[in-house]
Order: sequence, then structure tokens, then C-alpha cells
Amino acid sequence: MSTFSAAVAIESNKTQIKEFEKPNIFSESGLLKVAATGVCGSDWGYYQNLPASRGPLILGHETVGYIESMGALASQRWRLKEGDLVALEEYIPCGTCPACRSGDFRLCDATDWRLGGMRYGATGLNVSPGFWGGYSHYQYLHLNTVFHKVPDGLEPRYATLALPISNGIEWTYLQGGAGPGQCVVIQGPGQQGLACVVAAKEAGAKTIIITGLSNDTDRKRLALAKTLGADYAIEIDNIDITQKVKELTGGLMADLVIDCASGGTESVVTAMNLARKKGCVILGGQKRKKIPEFDSDQIIAKFLTVKGMRGHSYESVELALQLIHSGKHAVKEMSTHLFGLQDTDLALQSLVGNGVKEPVHMVIDPNIQKI
Repeated sequence: MSTFSAAVAIESNKTQIKEFEKPNIFSESGLLKVAATGVCGSDWGYYQNLPASRGPLILGHETVGYIESMGALASQRWRLKEGDLVALEEYIPCGTCPACRSGDFRLCDATDWRLGGMRYGATGLNVSPGFWGGYSHYQYLHLNTVFHKVPDGLEPRYATLALPISNGIEWTYLQGGAGPGQCVVIQGPGQQGLACVVAAKEAGAKTIIITGLSNDTDRKRLALAKTLGADYAIEIDNIDITQKVKELTGGLMADLVIDCASGGTESVVTAMNLARKKGCVILGGQKRKKIPEFDSDQIIAKFLTVKGMRGHSYESVELALQLIHSGKHAVKEMSTHLFGLQDTDLALQSLVGNGVKEPVHMVIDPNIQKI
């Protein structure tokens, strides 16, 4: 067919199914037939407050699909063939800056939305040809796309877990250094927190503690965390979590603390308290506000390593796909809901509790008609 449908974010809190002509494919480009796209919590920011500068856009960056077509230069660069099932990273890096040359393409200015850069799921229809998101039957492929071949036999629905799981691997293992015999504390049982549980379990951590709140959503996710490998899932509303971790570790405290909680800044302060001397604190949950009266002296006194974390590396996505394909740690249970393209608004509203109950990782499959 020469036309296709996409769910276009046309204004804040609203998408609309629109029909488009397939774009022309040139030597340096390609076209992806979308099989499934994961719903990421970061989609909510664009959906809730659609930036005027971006205009209407197609959201969705956890995309898995089949190579439909590609030009000669793209084929040479990508070393793929038509029909290959691939998972995309959201980044569209320049490929030539120091960050790209050193393998840290996620830090490339060309793909940084904060600097007006391009990336999948966050680039508007006003940037030709406009089909930069996965909530669609087809997605345009830039020459600098970062691809990962999906292992044979892994369903697209579960392959969309690659990016959230890769964040867990990046933060917990590659950057946090989790390993055998260690105690890992994870704050926040959302997608990223649960992915960190999986990564800590795979890394051989001795004790894995995850914390959340006393509400229905967090309780469901804390229960799932136990299935994924957490040793303790703790509701922190009515307890002293620092004292509790002290009891569970015999006073040693945590080797690694990963703050995946969004919203309040209290979890950053708590993370410093939970870490042992010479421990590591990973800050992954954006607060979008200043931390009042932050005691930086504690970092010095405890000789802490504190790292801010952004996204994933190529290596972590490759490891994530292998882990998902292996079937270990019940990781596929993180995939809780499947939607059709026409239910994109419902899926996005579910991110903030206004849709389906107790979602963890949701997927939009453009080829199904109903939930």
C-alpha cells in the first residue's frame, strides 16, 4: 500500500490517527515497517506539553520493526538486508563529534533534545519527511540510525523491552559496578527500577532491595520486583528506610544505591544515607527541581562516587536483547499491556494513572485493532 496511518500528537494531551503517503527513499535513507513500539515514561512530557517549536509529531522511540526498504548508501552503512527484524535506539547522532568517536553517542549534541537535536519519537512532522516516531505503521530511517538485530525467535512485543532493560544494565552493571556479594538498593519500582532489579540479579548481587510507596500501583510493581529477583520489596511510607537497610545489611549499608524515583528530591538525600563508605550512588530519576539545602559534605565524608545517568550504551542494548531472549529472571512479565494504534491516547494516559490499571511496560502494535 502507498499510504499508512500514524498516531500524531497534534496538541497537548491529544493524538489523532492521520493518513500519510509513504516517503521516497533515497540512497542515504530507509523505511521501517513497525511491528511494535514500547510506551516510555518520557513520552508523557511531550504528550502533556507538546512544544510549539516541535509542532505535531509522532511519538514513540522504543521501536522494533522490519526493514522495508533502504537506499544503496544506507545498505552499505547498515549491513542489514530487507526483512531483517531490528530494534532501534532513540538517538540520531552525528557520528563525527568527540562523543560519537569515543562511543558515547548518547551525549552527542545532534541527538540532544535539550539543544534542539533530532531523535526518534521527539522530532516533529516539520522536519522532513516527518515520520520520526514509532506510533505508526511505518517509520523513516535516518542514515545515522543505531540498529540492533533482534535475536531469532524473540517476539517484537518483548524486544521493545530492550531500551528499558538496557538502562538497567547500564546503570546497575556497566556504570554502577554491581557484582557478586554486593548489596544493591533501588529506589522506585517503575520500568527503570524493575530493570535495575533484573540487572542486579544477573550481575550476581547478594542482596537486592527495592523501595516504593504504599499505593496499589507500587504494591503491584514491588510484587513483580520479587518475581524478577529482588530479595526485599519495601514500602517506605511508614518506616525509617535508612534504619531498615542498616538492619538488613548488619550495619554495612549498600554498596550501590540507584535512585530511579521521579518527582520529589527526598530520594536523592536518602540515597546518600543508604550508601556505605566508598559506595556508589547512581542518579537516574529526574526531579526537574532543585534540592534544597543539599549536604554535599556527606559525599566527601563517606568518600562516595555519585554519577548522573543518561540512557544507555550500544553494549547495554546488545546485552539487554540477549537477556530478554534467554528468558531468565521472568523479565517478559514486565510487558503488561498491548494496545492498537487507535488506543495511543489510552496508553499514554495510563502512564499517569488515567487509563488501564497497574501498567508496567506497555506496547503499541499498529497491526492490531483492539486491546
